[in-house]
Amino acid sequence: MKLYSGTQCLFSHACRFVLTEKDIECDVVFVNDKQVEETVAELNPYVETPTLADRNLVLYDDVVVNEYLDERFPHPPLMPSDPTSRAKARVMMSRLRRDWLDDVQGCMSSGAKLDKRLNRSLSDGLVAMSNHFSENKHALGEEFSLVDVYVAVLLWRLDYLQVNLPRQGAKMLDYGKRLFAKPSFQESLSSIEREMRSD
Repeated sequence: MKLYSGTQCLFSHACRFVLTEKDIECDVVFVNDKQVEETVAELNPYVETPTLADRNLVLYDDVVVNEYLDERFPHPPLMPSDPTSRAKARVMMSRLRRDWLDDVQGCMSSGAKLDKRLNRSLSDGLVAMSNHFSENKHALGEEFSLVDVYVAVLLWRLDYLQVNLPRQGAKMLDYGKRLFAKPSFQESLSSIEREMRSD
C-alpha cells in the first residue's frame, strides 16, 4: 500500500494521521519532484494528493481514502457504529471542508495569506465550537473519530496561518494540544509540517 502525499497538504495530513492512528503499514511517498508527480498523474485524473494505491485499487479524495482505511482496518474504529451518528459525523466533515478546509488548502497551495473574511470566519467559528469541549473530550463526545482528525490538522496550522484565537477559544486550543500530544499525530507530521509550530 502506498499513499502519495503532499508535504503540507492538510488533506494528505489527515490520511497520514489515520494511517498512524490505526498503525497501518503503508509507504508514504511525498510528492516533491517531477518523477513522483508523473506517477500520481498516471494514477489520478486530477493529479492531486492524497492518492492511495492498494494493489489494483487506486483511491483519491481524502474522505474516500479515510473511510476505506477505516472499513478495511476496523480497529480502532474512527466512525460511529450507528447510521445516525455516522451521518452526523459526515455532515460535520462536509461543513469543515466547505466552510474552511478547502479555502485554507487553496491559500496554502498558492502561497497566499488568508483574507480577512476567512481569517475571521475561522476565528469566530472555532471560538463558537470551543464550549463543546468544556463537556466533551472529542468532537463526537468521548470517542476519537475522523472528525477529530480533520479538526486536528486544521488547528495545527493556525499559527502558520496567523489565526489567533481570543481567550474565549481556550478550550478549543486545549483540545488541540491533547490531539497534538498523541504519538500517532506526531508520527503523522511531515518535516515541513513540524516547522509550522514552535511548541
